Amino acid sequence: MNSLPSSAEHAATQSATRIVKGACPHDCPDTCALEYHVADGKLIDVKGSAAHSVTGGVLCTKVAKYPLRTYHPTRIKTPLKRVGAKGDGKLAPISWDEALATIASKFKSITTEHGAEAILPYSYAGNMGILQYASMDRRFFHALGASQLDRTICSSAGAAGLQITLGARLGTDVEAFAHSEVIILWGTNPITSNLHLWSRCQEAKRRGAKLIAIDPYRSLSAEKCHQWLAIKPGTDAALALAMMHVLIRDDSRTHALDHEYIAKHTLGFAELKTRVAEWTPERAAAICGIPANEIEALAALYGSTKKAAIRLNYGMQRHGGGGMAVRTVACLPALTGAWTEASGGLLLSTSGAYPMNTAYLERPDLMSRDANGKLPRMVNMCAIGDALGQASVAPIKAMFVYNSNPAAVAPDGNQVLAGLAREDLFTVVHDIFITDTARFADIVLPATTQPEHDDIHRSYGHYDIVLNRRAIEPVGESLANTEVFRRLAKLMGMSDPCLSESDESMIAHAFDWNHPMLAGQTFESLERDGFLRLNYPKKDGFITPFLHGSFGTPSGKCEFYSETLAARGLDPLPNYTPPHEGDESDLANEYPLSLNTPPARNFMNSTFANIEELAKPHGAPTLQIHPNDAARRGIANEARVKVWNRRGEMKLAAKVTEDTREGVTTILWGHWRDHPGAEGFVNDLTSQALTDLGQGATFYDCRVQVATA
Repeated sequence: MNSLPSSAEHAATQSATRIVKGACPHDCPDTCALEYHVADGKLIDVKGSAAHSVTGGVLCTKVAKYPLRTYHPTRIKTPLKRVGAKGDGKLAPISWDEALATIASKFKSITTEHGAEAILPYSYAGNMGILQYASMDRRFFHALGASQLDRTICSSAGAAGLQITLGARLGTDVEAFAHSEVIILWGTNPITSNLHLWSRCQEAKRRGAKLIAIDPYRSLSAEKCHQWLAIKPGTDAALALAMMHVLIRDDSRTHALDHEYIAKHTLGFAELKTRVAEWTPERAAAICGIPANEIEALAALYGSTKKAAIRLNYGMQRHGGGGMAVRTVACLPALTGAWTEASGGLLLSTSGAYPMNTAYLERPDLMSRDANGKLPRMVNMCAIGDALGQASVAPIKAMFVYNSNPAAVAPDGNQVLAGLAREDLFTVVHDIFITDTARFADIVLPATTQPEHDDIHRSYGHYDIVLNRRAIEPVGESLANTEVFRRLAKLMGMSDPCLSESDESMIAHAFDWNHPMLAGQTFESLERDGFLRLNYPKKDGFITPFLHGSFGTPSGKCEFYSETLAARGLDPLPNYTPPHEGDESDLANEYPLSLNTPPARNFMNSTFANIEELAKPHGAPTLQIHPNDAARRGIANEARVKVWNRRGEMKLAAKVTEDTREGVTTILWGHWRDHPGAEGFVNDLTSQALTDLGQGATFYDCRVQVATA
């Protein structure tokens, strides 16, 4: 039996503990500043930095348990090669020399026989560090001539909508939400995915702010708001158009519009007014499922104060009309002049705030053009199932997967698995664990976790740069992404000096330190504090990006009317684009229910789902179904049910609940494919169809049928 340490032993351990500054690498807008606590060369604790105003010393449940991830017993510690059939996960240890030599040899032979475009990198935000996400890896594949990956699986539709309307991926300062008088949480569940915004929402609520949640699912956040508006999936633009209709219609009485701001800082108000005149609350109600009187009340509440902040998140843009939906909602703050208040406006992303040296880091100039002047082809990562299945036109013969797990996260999973199972596909996976994708790999390489490498971070939820310093030596034979591609480039005889640049040099050059947004700031101050804030205009001490207009659009204004869209032959005004699989689609009769698949609280996409302490509270996945939908199908609570469509099926337990709106079923996702208590997998049901703008994923644009199993 272990005894507790004596007070003297405890004091000795504490005095021997070293604290190293770090940054959370996971795909979350909070990008917390961390403190790694290290004793005897081992990571013993991870805490949030109390000095960083956004983090405030608080971490989510996942990252607070980070040592469990770093020292997990199933972690990969050496390179591995496949010794069984694809998909069964039978792998044997090999040396780094053998692993890299095998990869180099296969890449050379594929290039000779099929051309380098037959090789595809597949990565996303499994690590959000600037170096681990996009630096030496991009240089390597650009120099190789490999196919390019269109990384659209998360945010591209929303980014396109913001860019068209605001001209930049900027928004309300997260810390200013504490002073808002109205907060609309639109397609977001910050308790799960934006904890440090949620704490500001709670502070605002204590001060008297009204919190409204717009979501098909009554999430943990929605149940703590003053009102939950259970919208139909993919119909957000219709609601926003009706809100604008009410604001403009009633302006002579309510004075909700800021005519000075509209005149100085917007383009196309007259055209917008004509467009939204058609969008009565009654018309929108028939589409979005929210009663007309509630739409009227929402618009009146929103227009009652300029200190009204909208928190959009990426859930609302994952349907066929997702880009237009974000564009439409993004028009609201300019109408009311909410951008003139620090605690007003809208926040989807701040990722466009940073003066990045992207071309320096990624070196797209290393790509060569063919005889027709074309760069290597672009493959959309959302359609990887189709891309891997195409055998007639320039098939993919090799795939290098890092920072991602397509067998779990990509849509239309049965197609993805069929592609990964191809015997003629050479697959490399660089990861920390044997993921669903790694089970199909020919070579698996051990990756570092965040405390084991250096990196530098931007955020998409605040305006700070955060530095990550290595706190411990890599576990086993693990290597960072950058080092893997440096070694592979050398082995393949690539001679450009940029392919051997050190991490420290890339960190120092990641941002343009002469940019006005970093005026007066130095890398030395970042090194000292672990973080620093950009120099955007402020009001009341908070960054207020569009206080004086300064939109990044061609006109310099918030563009209600977009010549950019008109030049593309698209609708230049905000509008409603129905989802691919909405109520009006041909599939509605055969598959009468929508499927909503928001993330589970303790997971980050598929990350953390293999850590028992985090997975156990969730148990097996369940299908949440409204009592009326359950009654029509004779489904009792906890009954075994089958959910299916033409792409796949899943069997799991039903949870009969009013937390999901009628006509919408909900499966919280993040579990791996081998999760107990269920057969099949949630992304076997989702579609490879793309969004209207940005060519993004449409995970929440999915129709199914449900019956007792």
